[in-house]
Amino acid sequence: MSRIWLVVILIGMNALAQGAEDVTALLRQADAFRRPAGAVKVETDVEQYRKGKLDKERRYTVYVKPGRRSLILMKSPSETGQKVLMLGDQFWLMMPDSQRPLRITANQKLLGEASTGDIADMTWSEDYQGTVAGEQECPTPAADAPDVPKADKPRQCLHLDLTAARPGVTYARLDLYLEKNTRQPIKADLFVASGKRAKEAWYVKPPGERQITRMVLFDSIQSTRHTVVYYRSVTPKESPDEFFNPAALVNNALTGW
Repeated sequence: MSRIWLVVILIGMNALAQGAEDVTALLRQADAFRRPAGAVKVETDVEQYRKGKLDKERRYTVYVKPGRRSLILMKSPSETGQKVLMLGDQFWLMMPDSQRPLRITANQKLLGEASTGDIADMTWSEDYQGTVAGEQECPTPAADAPDVPKADKPRQCLHLDLTAARPGVTYARLDLYLEKNTRQPIKADLFVASGKRAKEAWYVKPPGERQITRMVLFDSIQSTRHTVVYYRSVTPKESPDEFFNPAALVNNALTGW
């Protein structure tokens, strides 16, 4: 009897390991729709809308390197010289008139519903773990949801129930929906540590494009507001390692970058 139970336990452990591996593989495939692997430069525009009308907009240039390293350069006139650095789970804000980097969190708002983590971190596979909760028809946006196109026909999605793999990531839990055939991200419900849903994100990939071109964020409380994050261009670009040192970066104007 003990030998039979040992076999059962080993089979169960193997199934759990295989399930975790499958989720990691799914997230890697989904990540490829958001940005290619390796070092890249992402030109990003963020627009905040109130009652359907453009309220504010900001421009950012984001440099991403492997190993969860990102540098956000703020390009709008009102924010000239400001920078945000992400190293793993740590974030710093650099102001042009200060000689000391300021520690912030991934949840620090940049504009509207877009936080520093939303702009700096464009992958899930290194940040989250979980299970495939099931297969279902892909979610569809509300009929009056702005900036999210409606699908021509129903699609099947894999529903992933994800939790943060480390304490410093932007959201404690995600309900992520991937199109079954392609693994393209469709929607994510984003939850904070208290278990409250903070916002929902929709990922838009126009026909013929290889990657997501915009993310639309809706606040769970402020129903009259939404934020659109446009990825204007994503190109391979190496950036010097010294850009990712907070002590050195605070005195570097990064002219030409």
